Formats: sequence, C-alpha cells, structure tokens
Amino acid sequence: MSKQIKLKKGLDIKLVGEAERTISTFDNTMEYALKPSDFNGFTPKLLIKEGDEVQVGSPVFYNKADERIVITSPVSGIIKTIVRGEKRVIEEIRISASANQQFIDFGKALPSQLSKEQISEKLLKSGIWALIRQRPYSIIANPSDNPKAIFISAFDTAPLAPDYDFIMHGKGELFQTGIDAIAKLTSGKVYLNLHPEMNTSKVFSYSKNVEINYFTGPHPAGNVGIQIHHLSPINKGDIVWYINPEDVVTIGKLFSEGKYDATKVIAICGSEVLHPKYAKVIGNCNISNLVKNNVKEGHLRYISGNPLTGSKIATNGYLGFYDHQITVIPEGDFHEFFGWALPGLDKFSFSRSYFSWLTPGKKYTIDTNYHGGERAYVITGEYEKVLPMDILPMQLIKAILAEDIDMMEKLGIYEVDEEDFALVEFVDTSKSEIQSIIRNGLDLIRKEMN
Repeated sequence: MSKQIKLKKGLDIKLVGEAERTISTFDNTMEYALKPSDFNGFTPKLLIKEGDEVQVGSPVFYNKADERIVITSPVSGIIKTIVRGEKRVIEEIRISASANQQFIDFGKALPSQLSKEQISEKLLKSGIWALIRQRPYSIIANPSDNPKAIFISAFDTAPLAPDYDFIMHGKGELFQTGIDAIAKLTSGKVYLNLHPEMNTSKVFSYSKNVEINYFTGPHPAGNVGIQIHHLSPINKGDIVWYINPEDVVTIGKLFSEGKYDATKVIAICGSEVLHPKYAKVIGNCNISNLVKNNVKEGHLRYISGNPLTGSKIATNGYLGFYDHQITVIPEGDFHEFFGWALPGLDKFSFSRSYFSWLTPGKKYTIDTNYHGGERAYVITGEYEKVLPMDILPMQLIKAILAEDIDMMEKLGIYEVDEEDFALVEFVDTSKSEIQSIIRNGLDLIRKEMN
C-alpha cells in the first residue's frame, strides 16, 4: 500500500545556476576514464594493459575480493594510460574512444523468462552489476545476497540536482524492463519513491512490479538512505540494495538491446556556468568539452556530482561512475576582512547569522570557503534539525572517532552513508569533515564484520 511521508527536518539550499530543460549532444570521440576510487571497498585487479583495444563492455578490471564483479569499458577504443599514484595504487584507466563504437553482444532477453541466476549472470558479465549498490556500507551489492528490498529514488533534492522527470521522458518502456529485471533479484519489494510535485511523469507513476511511495519535505528527502530509514529500516544483518533511475534504464537496454549502453543525460550547472543545461554523454567522460567556452573567468571549483557530496576534479577531469551532474562554483580561496561582522545580505546562513531566512525563495552564489578553521565540537542542536532520521548524529560521530564499534552499532551506523550527513557537515560550526568521518566508520565496521 502506498505511503505518504512528510519530512520536516532538513534544509533546501537554493543556488544560482540550475540547468535549463534543453539537452545538448557532444562528440563521443574523446577520452574516458574508469576510476577505482569510485567504488567503495573495491580492490582492483587489471585485466588490460596500455595499448590494448577494447569494445563497449570489455572487462577492464575486477574486484580481488569477488572476481565476479567486473568493471567494463563504457566505450570502444584504446587503453591510453594507466595512471598510478603512491604505492602504485591505480587511480585512473584512461581510454581513447574510437570514432565507430563497437559493442559486445550480451544477447537480448525478456526478464520475465529468466531466473534470478540468469539475470545476475548477464548483469555481472556486462559490468552493469556495479550500478547496484547496497546498504549498509554503500558498496557494490554482493550477487550472493538476497536483499530484503530494493530502493529507487526517482527525485533528488540536493542543490542543483537533475530533474529525473525531464531526463526520463520517453524512456518508460526501457525503465519498466529494468524494473522487471531487478525485481527478480529480491524476494522482497522494489520501492519506487516519488515526490508529488517533482514527479509528474507517467514513466514513474505507471510503473509496475513496484510499490510506489511519496515523500515530501526539504533536502535530504530525496536521499535513498532517508527513504530506507522510513520504509524499511536496516538492522544488524539486514541488506538493502538501491539504484539510480537512469541506471535502471541502462539495465533495461541490456535486456532489450543486448548491449551495455553507458549513455546518460547529466546536468551541467552551477553559478559559474554561462549556459546551464543538460548534456547527453557517455559515462566516465572527460568534462573539458562539456565546459569549454561555457564557464566564467576566475578560480573555479569543478565538481563531479552535487556541491554537497560531489568530488573535486580538474578542468580536464572525468565524470564519476555514479554521478549525474557537473557543478561549477567559485573557489573559496580568499579571506574576507571583517567578514563575520559585515551584514552579509547576499550570504546564505542556516543559523540566521545573516538575513537569508527573510528571503526563503532567493537563490545564492556560494563558494567553497569554510569561513573559519577547524575547532572543538560545540553542542548546538543544529545537527538534529537537518537529519530526518531517528538517530543521534553527534553521539554517532563521537563513537566513530573513538572507534567504539558496539556504540556505533547501537547508534545506527548500518543505516547511514556520507550523503546523509552532508547537511550536517554544511551546518557544522566545528568545520569538521563529517562525511569523511562517516566513511571511516563504515570502512572500519565493514572490516570488523568481515
């Protein structure tokens, strides 16, 4: 039965630079890069070397902990460079795409006529399995597990997030095929969560083989972790899988067309983008062509993902495997003389230090400046106001810092992820890197449980 869940806690950060509802297509003959760091808990083992030719769907590397989980090439071309960092850690596998794309044929099939094992095998061989992640830990799902549920959040409430109603227009059949496939992977429910105002597309509302629920409220209402918490809470030993709606379409293409098609529509946005818009690209692409002649002058921060949780990349960096937007904002590498004492009429503040609360509809240009240095924790009660979960955020953070595993479990470590604490970090007066602390806690407890 459909549920209507209204969240009151959270914070909407309205920024300048939302993408216009137009889609541009870019030349595919560019460079792409697979980054093992995109995959939490993943230890890569290369299957290629520099100079090798690959097709779309060719295996590039696999996980040493589970050889079934393979990451495949999103394009056909030549392995140009294998970039290594300290201790020869693999940072990027760069692929120079060919003009004519060649696809490995994984075979067409109707999900309704296949078993769970057959669907899993097709997803694993094509590399598309990596699109399915699990809670706890936010790692690639284990094919041997039977999750108690699978979640799809069809809306994103993060700053400047893409509009999935717009992106998914005309893809209803492929989306349904993808739903039919992933529904075979669980004995539980597939939850498709919508926002009554942000999701008006029939692509979502007419979907079958799912339980549709509705969430309203400020960010992070669109976070899948928040939705899991309110619909199917995770206790010790529970496993829930989740997947992005665009990635469901990628699964649908695999079964309908027999190939791995990494094409996606992403938002190019931010206050420093001259013409914010949507772009049809192939995943893991180099962003240089996407932002060329379309950004303002100055020292800028390029982000793969949204401003709260995305990763900093170079001007010629690469789109992250799970990311669906590129954000460009000012770099906050400057000091404001008496900045704390000025009125700050154009500044956004959650704590009412400035006057943004008087103009709730105003959009702001925000840079990366911390506006202060790291300091001791202060009990302000601000964390609880932006985290709509029945947990104690301050106590959980302290338990992680103390590496107290028993206390971490009692305080709900299995339910959370970095993105759920992004707003906590944003409003934090101590200027701590709270998302990194949460990731360290998840990595620690996963290591102990293994």
